[in-house]
Amino acid sequence: MAGEIPDLEALERTGTGKGAARQARRDGMVPGIVFGGDNDPLPINLPFNVLLARLKKGRFKSTLFNLKVDGHEDVRVICRDVQRDVVKDLPTHVDLMRLRRTSKINLFIPVEFINHEAAPGLKKGGVMNAVRPEVELVVTAGDIPEKLTVDLTGLEIGDTVTISAITLPEGTKPTIDRDFVIANISAPSGLRAAEDAEAEEADADEVPATEQSDD
Repeated sequence: MAGEIPDLEALERTGTGKGAARQARRDGMVPGIVFGGDNDPLPINLPFNVLLARLKKGRFKSTLFNLKVDGHEDVRVICRDVQRDVVKDLPTHVDLMRLRRTSKINLFIPVEFINHEAAPGLKKGGVMNAVRPEVELVVTAGDIPEKLTVDLTGLEIGDTVTISAITLPEGTKPTIDRDFVIANISAPSGLRAAEDAEAEEADADEVPATEQSDD
């Protein structure tokens, strides 16, 4: 089922056009518009510092938000565009799109790894490498998985876990059309160093065969 969707609070913007947008920026806000769905476009203002912090956090355009605007019902939105100042690279306008529960969107879903104690490879000193701690999926807005679960039970050193080993919710699929690696269990660094040393010694012990010429 869907995990907790972060809130994005905004104010309804009175007035439209460049004048209202400039005034919003002077007031420490970033103007924006909410469109889509069955309602009319809604002009809004977002606090500049809040928006900038979310942008710096990353993946703003692939995060589903619960938009809260006083006087309006909460609605799920996703960012479709962020316009920036060409010199300062700071946000100057935001376009948000309303989503129906049946809308398909791309989101990054976190991966949880369970049953570490049941993995023989880890008991032997192996190291689990989370190649993809998040996976980008095409999901339905009304049925977003909170996380993907990887069961490490029975995994040995050298084993890998690919996306095909994970059961995805119905209607959900990866954005990458191949069986990519999620995690693997590698040998501990000490063991790898010993194996490399043994390989080097074996190479040094090999005596190249000499060609014999016929006199």
